[in-house]
Amino acid sequence: MNDFILYFKMGLHHVLDFSAYDHLLFLIVLAVVFSFAQFRKVGWLVTLFTIGHTVTLACASYGVFSVQMKWIEFLIPVSIIITGTVNILTAHKTSVGKENINLIFALFFGLIHGFGFSNYFKMMVGKGDYKLFPLLEFALGIEAAQLLIISGILLIGFALQNLFKVRKRDWIFVCSSIVVGFSIQMMLNRVFW
Repeated sequence: MNDFILYFKMGLHHVLDFSAYDHLLFLIVLAVVFSFAQFRKVGWLVTLFTIGHTVTLACASYGVFSVQMKWIEFLIPVSIIITGTVNILTAHKTSVGKENINLIFALFFGLIHGFGFSNYFKMMVGKGDYKLFPLLEFALGIEAAQLLIISGILLIGFALQNLFKVRKRDWIFVCSSIVVGFSIQMMLNRVFW
């Protein structure tokens, strides 16, 4: 039970660590197009991210394949920029298409982000064969933390749109623009050529 709590907490802290704010930025641009009434769809969004993250983390941990970290560190902000830009360009449209594309972005970003954490995870679990349960426990922590963040984003959006009468289009546009701005700076800091 102590191992479960350890890896679960590590998953929570991995997402809630504000020094690794790229995760938070991506969750914002993914969730901002949804309303609180669409929490079930957002749950799928979070789960797809976790699945992608876990698949590549497992592949890297078991040595199935590896990717140069400089590419991964660069691609993380690029994926945030792409998602945010799609939101900006389609903020005036109905959200049906954006929700579906964000599901694809969640899975894709999860795949990339899993590689970004693989070196640290390998150090955590060591070189033994006992990696599956720590990996799943860690994934549950990630899932729980993401649900907390998504809930907060949806609550803020609900409050702004219903109490302060901010239009959904403006909410999507402003949030996505801010996130894209931060992500461009992050990307420029990680250029490696």
